[in-house]
Amino acid sequence: MDLVCSIAVTSNPRGVDPQMTQQLRPGLEESLAEMCRSLEQGEVTASQLVDHYLQRIDDPAGEGRRSFLNVCHDRARSEAGEIDRRRAEGHPVGPFAGIPIAVKDLFDVEGETTPAGARVLAQNPPAEADATCVARLRQAGMIIVGRTNMTEFAYSGLGLNPHYDTPRSIWRREEGRIPGGSSAGSAVAVADRQAVAGLGTDTGGSCRIPAAFSNIVGYKPTARVVPLDGVVPLAPSLDSVGPLAESAITCGAVHRLLAGERPSRVRAALDEHAAGSVEPAGVRLALLNTMVLDGLDSEVEDAFERALSVLSAAGVEVVEQGLPKLDDLASVNSNGGLAAAEAYRWHEDLLGQAADQYDPRVRIRIEAGSAVTDTALAAVTEYRADLISSFAGASDGFDAWVLPTVAILPPRMSDFPAFDGGTDDFYRQANLAVLRNTSVGNMLDSCAISLPLCHSNDRAEAPPVGLMLMAPGMADNRLLAIAEALEPICRQVAS
Repeated sequence: MDLVCSIAVTSNPRGVDPQMTQQLRPGLEESLAEMCRSLEQGEVTASQLVDHYLQRIDDPAGEGRRSFLNVCHDRARSEAGEIDRRRAEGHPVGPFAGIPIAVKDLFDVEGETTPAGARVLAQNPPAEADATCVARLRQAGMIIVGRTNMTEFAYSGLGLNPHYDTPRSIWRREEGRIPGGSSAGSAVAVADRQAVAGLGTDTGGSCRIPAAFSNIVGYKPTARVVPLDGVVPLAPSLDSVGPLAESAITCGAVHRLLAGERPSRVRAALDEHAAGSVEPAGVRLALLNTMVLDGLDSEVEDAFERALSVLSAAGVEVVEQGLPKLDDLASVNSNGGLAAAEAYRWHEDLLGQAADQYDPRVRIRIEAGSAVTDTALAAVTEYRADLISSFAGASDGFDAWVLPTVAILPPRMSDFPAFDGGTDDFYRQANLAVLRNTSVGNMLDSCAISLPLCHSNDRAEAPPVGLMLMAPGMADNRLLAIAEALEPICRQVAS
């Protein structure tokens, strides 16, 4: 079942028309395919749909002021109006024309500055063209409603941003829980139904961590499948571009657009595969039995074990499987390893000019990369190549690997002491804990997806625990099909 676009409101932000809300919500759950059909058949206009999402963003009682750094009110409404005009006059429009999406702040959008959640880039000139991946979504007809908040330069799994405030996880929002990062705003925007999907990046878990912490779906593709031009880099060897959405089927559709598949073909596949192309019975999963199962919060451990039980009851075979080469990962990545080394090489000149404008926690992590010599970097690269090869061999006979997305539940923001230049132990330990499991996938050059273990309407109450499925690089389509098949089962875990 596709849970992407239930857009019911619990309040009446800025005078949302209840009649229009009902018109936009024919059922409890509206899939991306159903939303596209509603637009195509004139049951709702692109202008009405975009306006509805903009009103949710602008709701003063909501999280939009923190989940978005910039809201494209005029541009989004103008593009929606043009789509409606073309439809009314019988002109062709893209198969996803009118679908509102959110874009992380490190993607180039023509005519907009690309700050990457930082102060130091905020005065840069506007981008002259869209990033290729952004252009592909817009060519399909999707409408950008705004740029979403993020960890500065995408360098943390926690989602904190001292420059622009930090959006709060939907879970126990009154307690001010961290959103996870670095694609924090994109996750919160999707969870709060301020966009149908959010565009993120994932270098060590930055799509999957915030997805898990918001009880939504986050996808990390095989890195080389989606172009990175027009995207502010963190570590080019590890960076990937992926979607966050309410369902695996929506993540799959957006991913295929990002990867360059023809929009008409992606749109047709939403209908053709509505019943699913994989049966859960017969799926064979490898349970990674290394450090990824150590030190889990009790709620995470309980939910993950229940998930394995319900999957097994549905006919999914789960077999413990080791990957011994992972045991050396921590030592190989000392001083931040590959990510810090590549980040420092990109930031070195900028740090020399304006280090005081950086978030000090991010700056310290980047500067650690200065200690990674070219020789050490070459050794990490060689180790990674061996690890990828070992992973491919160990994956033989399995459809995917399964593990908890994040080892812990999101801490309260108030748990983090103000940065004073000291050891900053709580921040460091929390960041390591949230990144530990997801970063494995980036080092393995895998594709990976985080599925929530609750129904979409329970995401504010159910503990935010993600179940991650992971497969070797270039197995994206197969992994997404498996995720679509297993997602409805996973959503029963919190019942």
